Amino acid sequence: MTIKITGSGSYIPDNTINNADFSEHHFLNEDGTPFKYPNDVIIHKFKGITGIEKRRYAEDQYTSSDLAFFAAEKAIANANIDPETIDYIIFAHNFGDVKKGALQSDMLPSLATRVKKKLQIKNPKCVAYDLLFGCPGWIEGVLQANAFIKSGMAKRCLVIGSETLSRVVDDHDRDSMIYSDGAGATIIEASDNETGLLAYETATYAIDEAGYLFFGKSYNTELDPDIRYIKMHGRKIYEFALINVPAAMKSCLDQSGIAITDVKKILIHQANEKMDEAIVDRFYKLYNQPTPENIMPMCIHELGNSSVATVPTLFDLLVHGKIENHEINKGDVVIFASVGAGMNINAFVYRY
Repeated sequence: MTIKITGSGSYIPDNTINNADFSEHHFLNEDGTPFKYPNDVIIHKFKGITGIEKRRYAEDQYTSSDLAFFAAEKAIANANIDPETIDYIIFAHNFGDVKKGALQSDMLPSLATRVKKKLQIKNPKCVAYDLLFGCPGWIEGVLQANAFIKSGMAKRCLVIGSETLSRVVDDHDRDSMIYSDGAGATIIEASDNETGLLAYETATYAIDEAGYLFFGKSYNTELDPDIRYIKMHGRKIYEFALINVPAAMKSCLDQSGIAITDVKKILIHQANEKMDEAIVDRFYKLYNQPTPENIMPMCIHELGNSSVATVPTLFDLLVHGKIENHEINKGDVVIFASVGAGMNINAFVYRY
């Protein structure tokens, strides 16, 4: 028995923020000193490295659990199931519900419970819980759904990744341009045929790497130092990812027994275009193979980095024919992979 994705949905906010919208921001170095380059140069370099031209921010009245609910509704409709038959709701996020302009995150009750309430699921045996695993959270949720279903604890799970990173960024940190908001959701069920999840790999590196992504004070020294924002050591993350993500991808592909030449698509966390390209190139070098053209669909250029939402959103767009020059067909082998705060990495091989 394997598990497969029987339905998917995503919510992409309408509020588009272009790179030019950052032209008036007062970007600072970590010590509070101004950059020596003007904003147009900063933005141009940012675009060249990350590939991001636009990103989406949630509408002011919505929080992460709202976006998750919208995506979950679509996934349930796409799977054509009765929501009362869902055994687990696994909600991956990092920062809870952060209202526009609020100083605190709200995670009581859990966001998964809030989605269950919004879906009006009455069945008390539908267990709802949150998963904090950094950007790889949705993939980890799929792996947990796999364990529940294979153990007999569940027959059907709803796995969600949702985030509103625009509510936790430091406007004076140029890294704030990376982050965005969105949600993706999937229905996971048992499969008795050869489709579905074939192998996986997951790991946490915490001795030297735990602090690569963290909550820190604003770069503006005039602001309250006790108000915290998402921060990262970008170069360390890049170097970590290039070593560990390709190795995780290779490990689960080898476990699956699938040949590297049979992989049709790689769906990787939309963190940074250059980093993602380097990860995939490194992965193929482990097999002494050239990187195939058109192997890696991307949505980061238009949607930015929405953390746990990037991979399920990318999958939903791909299966519904909304990624230009990319398609997925029955029987295609796909590798899903991610890296993020923790530092956590994971991957799984999937036959569509």
